[in-house]
Amino acid sequence: MNDTLYPKPTKALADKRRDLAPDAEAAFQAFSEAVFREGALPRKTKQLIAVAVAHVTQCPYCIQGHTKAAIRDGATPQEIMEAIWVAAEMRAGGAFAHSNLALATLEALNVSH
Repeated sequence: MNDTLYPKPTKALADKRRDLAPDAEAAFQAFSEAVFREGALPRKTKQLIAVAVAHVTQCPYCIQGHTKAAIRDGATPQEIMEAIWVAAEMRAGGAFAHSNLALATLEALNVSH
């Protein structure tokens, strides 16, 4: 991770974030714990989803944290990579699907070949 763009997470930064907005920090922590608790989906599956979403949102902290959590919850490197490929396909699929907007605009402008 590039330290100039993404500073290394530290206890001091975490403490500052909590001190500046303690209620929001506590609510976020409780929400996160509830979301990743074992439920209809196993924790491992939830972490694999999180790894995929982290790649689409391009959050380096989330990529690292959820990759580690996925491994702790029993995911294999192969499962993690497949989840990343699913994310990549979905991201590309969004661009493909949205090409309809450009095509409709071209049609409205009567622009052809």
